[in-house]
Amino acid sequence: MSRKWTFAVAMVALGGCGGEKPAPITPPPSAAWIDPSPHASRFVAVPGARLHVLDWGGTGPALILIHGLGDNPHVFDGVVPALPGFRLVAYARRGHGRSSKEGPFDTATLVADLTALMDSLGIAKAHLAGWSMGGNEVTGMAGTHPDRVGKLVYLDAGYDWADPAVVAAFAESPVDFTPKPEVLASMDAFRAWQLRSWFPAVADSGVLEAYFRDWVEPQPDGTVRPSAPDSVSGALFEALTTNHRDYSKVRASALAIYAEAFFDLTRGDSAQRARNAGWEAKHLRAFRAASIERLKRELPSVEVMTVPGTHADFMFTSQAPVTAAIRRFLTAP
Repeated sequence: MSRKWTFAVAMVALGGCGGEKPAPITPPPSAAWIDPSPHASRFVAVPGARLHVLDWGGTGPALILIHGLGDNPHVFDGVVPALPGFRLVAYARRGHGRSSKEGPFDTATLVADLTALMDSLGIAKAHLAGWSMGGNEVTGMAGTHPDRVGKLVYLDAGYDWADPAVVAAFAESPVDFTPKPEVLASMDAFRAWQLRSWFPAVADSGVLEAYFRDWVEPQPDGTVRPSAPDSVSGALFEALTTNHRDYSKVRASALAIYAEAFFDLTRGDSAQRARNAGWEAKHLRAFRAASIERLKRELPSVEVMTVPGTHADFMFTSQAPVTAAIRRFLTAP
């Protein structure tokens, strides 16, 4: 697997618009930055790895948030304040963010990591919310440890990423995910590229700052590099595209929230918008419909809703309806 493809694969989890022309962005200063999110940051040892955990505390039922491929738990920094009434925890799965990079990365191992994490934090039972790849862990955990799972929330995660249809779709992606060398020239350059290319519709970019910083590692010369080596990105993609979902043992109620599009269909030049729309029509529209029908057929109780936004940004651009739906669903009898 090439260097270009392994990094691109990690970026697939973000979705985004692609093809956006550079726009003026004034990034926050890189020096003397302090994460404003009111979480405790710690590391938890699990068999064969060490996981980075963000714990916002709270006295209500536990809700564990699980991020996507190539991402890190800080993606939830801007969402957590809209979810009061829960004990909120997010963590970086192995191979991501500040967690250990050792494999394996198969679903069984990742579920074992989640189980050990809950044991370490003293959480006997939790609701689980997974974004993108995170849907694998929440499904696996609910199937193998039903007594430890309350309800499930799929955040544009109600897809079987090992389905040949979606693997073939990403092989024809209309977006070049590879950052040019100038993007990795500095933290400021990387941040500006992320905002321009993937999150142009997010009004408060400050909620993504910690997320961007855990994506890369600063180098002595001022450049940055992805926190996960290419070999790890390749192994993660291999696991994602070969570990099929098994809904057959799930007994938990589920809420599946889908973004209306994978890539942004409104930004970029006319040619890029046409490529994005053509790809969506050819690949994702049918795959999304089939995935929804599969959830309705195989899960005992599932509620499905679609919200505006892309796979990358819907939790921010549609935050009010998304978080309202989560609160209503998790607190209903």
